[in-house]
Amino acid sequence: MHVKSVNLETVCGITSTLPKNNKMEIAFAGKSNVGKSSLINALMNRKAYARTSAQPGKTQTINFYNINDELYFVDLPGYGYAKVSEALKEKWGKMIEKYLKTSKQLKIVFLLVDIRHDPSENDRNMYEWIVYQGYQPIIIATKLDKINRSQIEKQMKAIRKGLNAGASAIIIPFSSLSKQGRDEIWELIESVITKEAEQAPNSETGTLE
Repeated sequence: MHVKSVNLETVCGITSTLPKNNKMEIAFAGKSNVGKSSLINALMNRKAYARTSAQPGKTQTINFYNINDELYFVDLPGYGYAKVSEALKEKWGKMIEKYLKTSKQLKIVFLLVDIRHDPSENDRNMYEWIVYQGYQPIIIATKLDKINRSQIEKQMKAIRKGLNAGASAIIIPFSSLSKQGRDEIWELIESVITKEAEQAPNSETGTLE
């Protein structure tokens, strides 16, 4: 997809009401400092539209990015950051839970994990929880540029095993520097867009095509 326009349309804090969007939503989940903003910027073909930070736990809101007035990228708060209080962690968790439970337009959930390390307990819990909510998360193995090519296959297997993801689970390695994986991610998004369009009610008959 050629990204012509990007707009940070809605920012939801802990007490905010989630928007009732009428366009497809694609959510990005992952622990703090895993590279969510870098991935979103790469997909939007923007250098720094989604705010990146060297300080983990910076994203404390759910951010809705309107892409081409066609769909939304939904950046969820990072989890697992040790230096915030348990009470705040719980509130962030409830924000994410509420969104995943109530969104009517959510079609894809990307779960980001660091390819350099085995999945953490927080990663496993998030994966299982997304599956429990009825979604099959797409796993994005970030920071690909930080390991040798010879390590990629081994680390991909470790991620699949660590998350207890089945053989059918999709894992895409991604580098924010080389942009490797970006085209593959967009192809997956576009395939879902096409599928949704084919299943949409026919405007004249009111039936499914």
